[in-house]
Amino acid sequence: MQTQGFHHVAIICSNYEKSKHFYVEILGFPVIQETFRAARNSYKLDLKVGEHDAIELFSFPHPPQRPGSPEACGLRHLSFAVADLAQAIADLQSQNIEVEPIRLDNITGKRFTFFKDPDGLPLEIYEA
Repeated sequence: MQTQGFHHVAIICSNYEKSKHFYVEILGFPVIQETFRAARNSYKLDLKVGEHDAIELFSFPHPPQRPGSPEACGLRHLSFAVADLAQAIADLQSQNIEVEPIRLDNITGKRFTFFKDPDGLPLEIYEA
């Protein structure tokens, strides 16, 4: 199989309006399309991330909680490339988003850090 890259990442949130505000207003991802699916009582919000990437933000009535352990099986975290890590951290902190201390990737020598979305999903910003 020959892939051409990621098409999208799907996220299920517990509070649609809170998560929509976080991803659109705080992280600044432009809305591609917002759809209410009446049969599922669910929203699907398509967000543009970079040139060719997207996030699908879903709401469902009463979704199960994410496993609490950071090393649970499954998706570990999402990572976003940023040109200026210090500025990205300052932008997040100005919105009262708690950001972990900066770490150094021992393999690449690049700096990165983590923060969480409204449902506790670990998000990483990685200095490109």
